[in-house]
Amino acid sequence: MRTKNIIWCLLGLMLLTIFPSCEDYLDKKEDEPMTFDKIWTKREYIEKYYGTVWSYIQNENNFANSPFMGASDDASLGFRNDHKKINNGTWNPSNVPFADQLWPQFYKGIREANIFLQNIDRCSDQSIPKNEIDRWKAEIKFVRAYYYFLLYRTYGPCILTGDEPIDFQQKKFSMPRNTLEECEIYIEQELRAVSEALPSVIDKDADKENLGRPTKGVCLALISRLKLYAARPLYNGNSMYTSVRNHDGTPLFPASANPGKWADAAKAAKALISHSESNGNIYKLHVEGTPETNFSDACKSYQNLFLKDWDDELIFARYGGRYDCQVLLTPAVVGGTCYGAAGPTQSMVDAYAMQNGKYPVTGYNSDGSPVIDPASGYVETGFKPFTHPLDNTNGKGALNTLNMFIDREARFYVSVLWSGAWWPYTGTNKNPVFAYNGNSGPGPRHDYPPSGYMTRKFINPSVNSNGGTWGTMTYPVIRLAEIYLNYAEALNESDPSNPELYTYLNKVRNRAGLKNIQEVYPEVAGGANPIKMRGLILKERQLELFFECHRFFDSHQWMLSEKLSNGLVYGMNVMLETKDANMTPDGFWERSVLETRIFKPKHYLFPMHQSEIDRNPEIVQNYGW
Repeated sequence: MRTKNIIWCLLGLMLLTIFPSCEDYLDKKEDEPMTFDKIWTKREYIEKYYGTVWSYIQNENNFANSPFMGASDDASLGFRNDHKKINNGTWNPSNVPFADQLWPQFYKGIREANIFLQNIDRCSDQSIPKNEIDRWKAEIKFVRAYYYFLLYRTYGPCILTGDEPIDFQQKKFSMPRNTLEECEIYIEQELRAVSEALPSVIDKDADKENLGRPTKGVCLALISRLKLYAARPLYNGNSMYTSVRNHDGTPLFPASANPGKWADAAKAAKALISHSESNGNIYKLHVEGTPETNFSDACKSYQNLFLKDWDDELIFARYGGRYDCQVLLTPAVVGGTCYGAAGPTQSMVDAYAMQNGKYPVTGYNSDGSPVIDPASGYVETGFKPFTHPLDNTNGKGALNTLNMFIDREARFYVSVLWSGAWWPYTGTNKNPVFAYNGNSGPGPRHDYPPSGYMTRKFINPSVNSNGGTWGTMTYPVIRLAEIYLNYAEALNESDPSNPELYTYLNKVRNRAGLKNIQEVYPEVAGGANPIKMRGLILKERQLELFFECHRFFDSHQWMLSEKLSNGLVYGMNVMLETKDANMTPDGFWERSVLETRIFKPKHYLFPMHQSEIDRNPEIVQNYGW
């Protein structure tokens, strides 16, 4: 199979506008009776169809089109009103933001998968060996299970169609939702079955054309995430959902919590870790130098993970052009095509640890001012000269910098771009200014970061976006650091004194240049305080996985969003006008309300669109909708 074809097909980047969809083949006219049959006669047609099955995966590195990034408490986006509907609570079953990308999208993919599986054995192209057809089958079963997982994480219980190619767009049909546990069991069983039919590893040197294809490791990693979600409070005996029942009275959610699910989640995460270690550490954290002792190495270790194609830390990723991601993260001052309007909220900026490993902000007063841990050494106000650890080249020396941004951990400097800082591209000395009428702020333009911050996490400093050369990237869907954090979280809830909790949590912290968690917070050592440790693990997930589409689900599944995503959201004072477009005025550095978000208990799960209920009267709506 051709290299480019297989990589682009398998990662779902082959859009329907490039290759014909299954419906194009199925909706044949009377004078084209052989159109569908011809698909199975030639490798070229089968590969196109195969790519179509994968094309329904969401492109989550296009933050403007992700249903979840702009609706998480750690991010603020200056575009796409759909996020605003979620954040201000004005959505309803007849007006579901991103609805066309969710329920109907995934069921189209499931239908395409079933049609492919029902017909691939009809293949008459003698150049295709049986083992290749068998691998296609396993990979298509994987992506079908993945679509069900995406439904599960967004809606909870969904409809399991088995091997039948149900057309959910037909005018009327009747199928009830399966229970949450039936969905969990089905997804896990499918993934375990196909994991035995897929290769354990793909040699990145000898087998480059197959990079991106699912492997046993990808299946085990997705099972780890599934098991973690199943163990968390939203899905594990949540009393709020006891009234959600099918019309025949079948409860769709478990009535009581099962603590054993945490042990299952720990076992699932350890299975992936063991699989990697027993195969020569096929997955490993991206580490450069000695980040535990060298701060520059810590910064580069985290930064370059996202700049290297097919890094060893990536388990499942999407490969393609960098444009969709970088164009949204490039401020206006850079020039050319850029829509810089995505970045962290003030609470996300506050979350990063200091270099001594302490988290500086422990909460907020009623006026929005931070509650500061004095032991952290954090200073909120004042300025002093500061040289950014990643920008000290090409004449990018010290700048007068707010103390808030000094002495923070490595991931902070990789992830946060504040007003007046150097733009990361090594070939320019521009400084974006996010104040009103600033070179990258509000005023004559509508694309600007509402919080007064942008993220630089995925920006490649060697790529001049203004020149139109965006390059490529592999955006992480699942990487090893997530699995380590999954394992630590599950152990904390099931076996808090297990030393492996600290081993794997500290691997993530140490790569960021931070001391072991029990050294910084000795009160959690030996499993002595699982509740506090839970908060520390969730903090590590927030920092390590920032802008990777985790925070929305982490806060929802721990049922924290009524606190985190409800009320005033702060940033810097972007509406303060600057008299010099290239200078940030002093008054900009004031915590200011950028929006008021509304989160109600019903918002923990997306509602099915009313059109789906009208089409299928057996569907019962999610709680509160």
